[in-house]
Amino acid sequence: MTSHRTLRLFSFKFATLAVLALALGGCLTTELPAYRLELAKRIATPAWMIKREIPAGPFALTAFERIHKRGGVANVYIEGDGDMWETRSAWNINPTPQNPVALHLASKDSAENVIYLARPCQYSGMLDEGQTCDPAIWKQARYGRAAVDSMSAALDELSRRYSFRGYHLIGYSGGAALAGILAAERKDVLSLRTVAGVMDPDAQSKLIEDTPPLSASLTPVSDAVRLANIPQYHFIGGQDRYVPPGVLHSYLQALPPTRCAQVKMIQEAEHDVGWVDKWPELLEKTPECHAPVALPAFEDFVPLPEPVFVTREKPAKP
Repeated sequence: MTSHRTLRLFSFKFATLAVLALALGGCLTTELPAYRLELAKRIATPAWMIKREIPAGPFALTAFERIHKRGGVANVYIEGDGDMWETRSAWNINPTPQNPVALHLASKDSAENVIYLARPCQYSGMLDEGQTCDPAIWKQARYGRAAVDSMSAALDELSRRYSFRGYHLIGYSGGAALAGILAAERKDVLSLRTVAGVMDPDAQSKLIEDTPPLSASLTPVSDAVRLANIPQYHFIGGQDRYVPPGVLHSYLQALPPTRCAQVKMIQEAEHDVGWVDKWPELLEKTPECHAPVALPAFEDFVPLPEPVFVTREKPAKP
């Protein structure tokens, strides 16, 4: 009797703990960096994307990769700003995203070579384990020179490792700003796609209340002349309150006259909702530079015949 009673008590306690674990699992998954990394692995694994840390300047950047063709081209997804804010007036101590939208998008991509790059200090930290991440890297300098150089160093490492000939960059949210700057500065960027992209951080800080200007960041608007000839496709959400359409419009107005920029609004999409299931369809919209409409050469013009004027005779007076 005692053994049966003990067994029932143990089973009850075990079941209770299991229920609590399930109930708290969502909170733990989204609140603690270790659980957020586990969530990222669960997104990437079904898409056969393998985790790796890439040495990129002082940072160890977390990447998830699926490589089927060395020497080809790769679709590279750059994550958004992550979980920067605890409240509107307080920064988080770790920017690892609760909802890694760019990784979700990458998992839907069926290209031969697909790579996801987290931002500095998301999921992993510094190469020197004795150092800690400077919070500026996800605050006022999140699009600064150190962040740009770390991403560029990661692309260089990928080129050496896999002999890639070029990259199609896809940036989500703040990752779009970095993708735009990289596209302007590098010679191996073949195209640029953005999803809910912060293509003009200065415009965003003016349009969104309580969004401080980024005093230590770069902006794609400063590289607009060099970006004008990069094939690019920008997807923006009609219900996005964090990156409203005016942010993209400000960037487009800074571009010189170009036939390389295309835009599509997804009316029902919010900033981080409404993109993932639709992404395979949106990926089919290839960025390209449209050739100008050719006018016929001068010698091809057929001259119009001379007009013939008919003079009517006046009728004779009766």
